[in-house]
Amino acid sequence: MSSRLDDILTSAAWIATALDSSGYQADFTPESLRNVERFMTEHSDHGIAVADGLLATDLGPRLFALGAYLGETVRHSLGGTWEAGDEDPYSEVNVAFRLPDGSFIWPVQRVIKRFQNGLEDCIVSYAIGLGLHLPAHIPAAPARRRSWFRRD
Repeated sequence: MSSRLDDILTSAAWIATALDSSGYQADFTPESLRNVERFMTEHSDHGIAVADGLLATDLGPRLFALGAYLGETVRHSLGGTWEAGDEDPYSEVNVAFRLPDGSFIWPVQRVIKRFQNGLEDCIVSYAIGLGLHLPAHIPAAPARRRSWFRRD
């Protein structure tokens, strides 16, 4: 019988491999959370899995694995420990992560909120709020278009 901690670590490694094989870099760096956010945007819409998308089947285990990945990314960057009570029947959702300062976060619950609410619960913003360093993401400038009102 495996423990909840084993489930967390196994699920995080599994989803990292699955994300990588689907074109989303997942290497447990803070920057990789941008790919998790992109994945969520492309495969869900405010509580609905996109038809034929990667969340259309096995939604619960996949959201758990994404939460485990989020928590493991935090652990790799900031330290901390998982606190999972195997006796809690809802431990998959309620699994907590203790940060080095003693405060708690609930990564699986955050991913579920992201699934339900969309960008309102952005994973990247959450990670930055926790203190993970993600370089500013500056989109490429659009190609310069000729203005109708400019004289050349």
